Amino acid sequence: MLAEVNLFGIFINVGLVSAFCAILLLLLLRKGLSSVGAYRLVWHPALVDLALFTILWGAVAFVASALQVQLLSLLG
Repeated sequence: MLAEVNLFGIFINVGLVSAFCAILLLLLLRKGLSSVGAYRLVWHPALVDLALFTILWGAVAFVASALQVQLLSLLG
């Protein structure tokens, strides 16, 4: 995986970028789960949020590493 992302001349760690993407996905998923009422069925909603964030962060990192080869071939 790439070590940094160049964002307008500022190098940002890939872990931070993937964590930010996971947070955005978590916010969308949380809104959907709360509208369905799924948080009424769990004992500790904050622990569920932490577990979902961890799963989403791992998934984003996995997808980014899997797509890295295709992106590098497209960019030259």
